Amino acid sequence: MPASESQFVLPLSATGICCLLIFWWLTTPIKQETALRLPGEDSVPVVASDSNLKTEVVSAGQPIRGDGSASEIRQAWSGFRGPDRDAIAKGQPALARSWPDSGPPVLWSRELGEGYASAAVAGGCVYVLDYDERAKADTIRCLSLDDGREIWRNSYPVMIARNHGMSRTIPVIVDNYVVTLGPRCHLACWDAETGDCHWLIDLVRDHGVTEPNWYAGQCPLVDGDRLIIATGGKALLMAMDYRTGDVLWQSPNPRGWTMTHASVMTMDFGGQRSYVCCYSGGVAAISTSGDLLWDTTAWPTTFATCPSPLVLPEGRIFLCSGYGRTVGSLMLQVQMTANEMSVEQAFTLAPSEFNSEQQTPILVGKHVYGVRKRGGQLVCLTDDGKEQWNSGSDHFGNGPYLIADELIFVMDDHGVLTVATATPKGYQRLARHEVFPEGHDAWGPMAMVDGRLIVRDMTRMVCLDMTSRKPGGE
Repeated sequence: MPASESQFVLPLSATGICCLLIFWWLTTPIKQETALRLPGEDSVPVVASDSNLKTEVVSAGQPIRGDGSASEIRQAWSGFRGPDRDAIAKGQPALARSWPDSGPPVLWSRELGEGYASAAVAGGCVYVLDYDERAKADTIRCLSLDDGREIWRNSYPVMIARNHGMSRTIPVIVDNYVVTLGPRCHLACWDAETGDCHWLIDLVRDHGVTEPNWYAGQCPLVDGDRLIIATGGKALLMAMDYRTGDVLWQSPNPRGWTMTHASVMTMDFGGQRSYVCCYSGGVAAISTSGDLLWDTTAWPTTFATCPSPLVLPEGRIFLCSGYGRTVGSLMLQVQMTANEMSVEQAFTLAPSEFNSEQQTPILVGKHVYGVRKRGGQLVCLTDDGKEQWNSGSDHFGNGPYLIADELIFVMDDHGVLTVATATPKGYQRLARHEVFPEGHDAWGPMAMVDGRLIVRDMTRMVCLDMTSRKPGGE
């Protein structure tokens, strides 16, 4: 080949190959999977695609003893929102109205796995359902109320992907039993003293439960001798013997609703007790024998329903949420006619008036206290939905709150604790302190016993002395 021709062959060949590659790239279909990203996800799948097809049997291990010992304090905070499930700490000693610059005394502090699982307290012990990422296990921890040291722990293996934390729920304590609901819907009962596991049930495998987005957030309820769980799936609600795990009855689920993050609340109206809960498609009330008393589609889930129903006197139920709704709150009115119950809407509030993404408001007398998502202000409402006052420039995000000794304790997202007067007359901040330096996602509900306030952020739990007692018990 002449030199004059050969010097063009390689460049022209390379150019032709490049053109072919560009043509192939432009004309070949690209396979791309897209999915709606829900609020709060951390770019990690919440549950495996086969989460409702699990066949493996999960078993708990043997308890591991620690060096802690139970406190002599016997006051209890036996589960979600306390003994009466109302977030009001009754029978407390006098609580301090002001704090030194260093804040309220810290009695103890300890690290936990990522999440929002909070404390239940009984028999001088603090119980928390943690997630041990290293062991890949849901882990129930029994801590000393005095100093936070671990008395025992026990666990069962479960795979959990990090998605806005890992743990969420609060145990319920009755007699010498501690009942927990894990992130992936494992329901377990533990011996409060020894940590032995009495029974363990996989609600997904055994009862057709669908894991909610961001994992289970429902806190178990014990009513008398019955453990009550709003399962969704095969049944709207299930009653069990908390000692054995035996199913006593299952209520019908005619609409096929599934579990949300809300917890079951009891309601006494018309001479009958019922269990009220929010589901994927609405709200329902079930009798103590498992009959469906009423349901309504007026309050379906939008992305998530986290606040539990707030039951008011005279058959009223206050509902609120903060995810993608044009209505921030709804008051339902239950009616009794001819020995049958029905329900209707009493009034609604716009999100700017009141909504809540995570926390359940507190009823005191004829007033409702809560932190609304719009602006993060603490708000006092009358029981007919009129705003009495708000906290103005004091903002709290999605943080928890609790009432004790005519005070309201409110934590903001970053772990700053505020105490204010809990009165309909007006908002008066009394003290404020940063409990968690560089804190974040301090959303776990509070617990209080004997003036000890237990709070947490994403990875730390702290017990504070909120009393007016001087150091040394003077």
